[in-house]
Amino acid sequence: MAVRATVSRFPIDPGAQDGSGLPWGVTVTPFAEKDEVGQSPEYGSEGDLLPRCENCWGYFNTYCELEQWSWNCSLCGTLNGLSSKAIARYSRPDSCPEMMSSFVDLELPEEENEEEATQARPVYVAAVDLSSSEEFLELTKSALLAALEGLGPGSLFGLATFSHKLGLYDVQGPIPVVKNVIIPPDVEGTLPLELEDVMPLLQFLAPVETCKDRIASALETLRPTTSWERTTAAGQGMDGILMGGRGFGVAMEALFNYLGSEYGSTFALARVFAFLSGPPDFGAGQLDTRRYGEQYASKGEDADRALLPEQTPFYKDLAAVAVQAGVCVDIFAVTNEYTDLASLKFLSIDSGGSIYFYSNTDDSTLPQDMYRMLSRPYAFGCILRLRTSSEFKPGNSYGHFFPDPQYENVQHIICCDSYATYAYDFEFANNVGFSRHGSELPTLQIAFQYTVVVPPAELSNSELGFATRAKHSLKRRLRIRTLQFGAAQNVNELYDSVDPEVVLSLLVHKVILASLEQGVREGRMLLNDWLVILTAQYNDAYKLVQYKNGSSVTGQVDVAFSQCPQLQPLPRLVFALLRNPLLRFHEEGVHPDYRIYLQCLFSALEPSSLHRAVYPVLMSYSTPDKQAYPRHSLSRAALITSGSPIFFLDAFTTLIVFYSSTADPSLPFPPPHDCLLRTSINKLKQDRCITPKLIFIRGGHDDATVFENYLIEEQDVDGSGLTSVMGFVSFLEDISRGVLEYLK
Repeated sequence: MAVRATVSRFPIDPGAQDGSGLPWGVTVTPFAEKDEVGQSPEYGSEGDLLPRCENCWGYFNTYCELEQWSWNCSLCGTLNGLSSKAIARYSRPDSCPEMMSSFVDLELPEEENEEEATQARPVYVAAVDLSSSEEFLELTKSALLAALEGLGPGSLFGLATFSHKLGLYDVQGPIPVVKNVIIPPDVEGTLPLELEDVMPLLQFLAPVETCKDRIASALETLRPTTSWERTTAAGQGMDGILMGGRGFGVAMEALFNYLGSEYGSTFALARVFAFLSGPPDFGAGQLDTRRYGEQYASKGEDADRALLPEQTPFYKDLAAVAVQAGVCVDIFAVTNEYTDLASLKFLSIDSGGSIYFYSNTDDSTLPQDMYRMLSRPYAFGCILRLRTSSEFKPGNSYGHFFPDPQYENVQHIICCDSYATYAYDFEFANNVGFSRHGSELPTLQIAFQYTVVVPPAELSNSELGFATRAKHSLKRRLRIRTLQFGAAQNVNELYDSVDPEVVLSLLVHKVILASLEQGVREGRMLLNDWLVILTAQYNDAYKLVQYKNGSSVTGQVDVAFSQCPQLQPLPRLVFALLRNPLLRFHEEGVHPDYRIYLQCLFSALEPSSLHRAVYPVLMSYSTPDKQAYPRHSLSRAALITSGSPIFFLDAFTTLIVFYSSTADPSLPFPPPHDCLLRTSINKLKQDRCITPKLIFIRGGHDDATVFENYLIEEQDVDGSGLTSVMGFVSFLEDISRGVLEYLK
């Protein structure tokens, strides 16, 4: 569990917090194997015996004062008695994880009877769009064949298809058999019969280890529905235009209900992979994509604002059905037409799944993403709870979870991998703030309860018993991290303790929220104003700019934060975020689906990855085996002045190796597989939650536009192309003018 704070020393009181101009909060990556400095938790059992505070329900931890018969809660200070079991346990502190570390991971006892616990088989269902092209289906087949390799033994797999009908495959016989149900075309329609009556669920879900070849054979039979079939099903539209044929909403609802009947007995979590080649346009849940073609400008409407909200609550409501059925949904959209991910996204983000978006089939990394997603560990049925000491409290929480309807600051996460990150911001509980003398430090406790599927091989023979067949079992665990922070005595201490990557994370969450509620223009203004205010507060704190008689200025505005190294990256990060497609305008050609995809991706990334996605890392090499400089600014000037022949750019979703046009022709291109540069690239690809696209460009021979687009510092911040004044420089001048206005 990695936890990073925007400031490692918290503001001392509300005045210091407001006067600093900084966001105050943390990012949490709960299922990360280690903490932010690479330490593993202390593992143990009997998590149910861990003492809890009778006032705030916080867990006992190493920061609590322990007496012979009692303990003081490190969060609220309450004195709690110890049970006789706990007294006996703490008489041998070396055997208790919670006495050895403030980061523990404890097993919880099984609540169900043994028979139920052994039925925990991972279930995966692929739902494939047949209202598509041959190329789309070829790509989907490759992805599913890769998925079959990534699935562990004991997994169950089901194959379904959808168009104007829903198809279920039985692959357990000698030849694959498909049974189809016609989807009613009307918006209110549901399937005429239950899927269980079409095919019993356990006939549909096939064991992967015995049926892998038959599943592969079934995939080979997939064909796109012909335009003739779709026309007769959907009826001709106006002027004979083909209307519809992708009954995605009805298919999803039917599959969730189908799977939900066995939730808790056959499986503890089912994952549905939905492969979409365009917008749902048939039956319940169909989306009107004409809104994308409307001329908003002529109506005086903000297109960015109009295209970001969902057009129907159908998929948000459907996500609740998925959650009830124990189903996590991953959407793989491979399309260059408007699909309205703004409406569809809830299906994934509320159920703990992911959205993958590819604009074409040619260079799609879908098979690699699929394999990567399935071969990494994940937890499910998770509950995340954040508690604080009494002086402060959590404000907003951000991330892909759904909040508990009853308890504050409790989030439910259906499925959580080791990359998934959540964020919280803090506010003071009163006007007093923290103690100036450091007797009681600000304390934070994060509890993460989760379940993992343990394969039979990991269970000892004694646990299995001789009569039991080897089956998967479920393990419920409780991971707790307690942290204490210092309080900054003045604003200089506060600024010196800033972590710019975490500040960026919180800013991204806030501007995504602002753009969804009030439009992209509002999100941009919020970000710009924030930087102006921070710069003004910093200049004021360091007494760099002073006003005499309310008008004349003494001193020069320091927009580069030259006296505080921790703040120096922030102007560049804000500039880069304003240049990012996340916040660029519709008229600049940013596709609304791509914007929604970025919102979903960015709001789940841990801070270092988000930093790369917003302001890519550019490094140079003198040869493929020798690094020259680890970091350059993103400008043409940096390329020219460095004099290096090879550049490597890491933009998180894209990796580019660029050989300058003046590079020595004897340097091998592309770089050889055994060189340092390739080794670094392979390591980066391995550690990433998605498969980055790798591009090699030879300057002077190949089109270098894709690389040059990342050199943002000479681009104008509002997207009007190259300016006579260089982009980042003029941006800082604007901020400087804003600061003077603000300080007047």
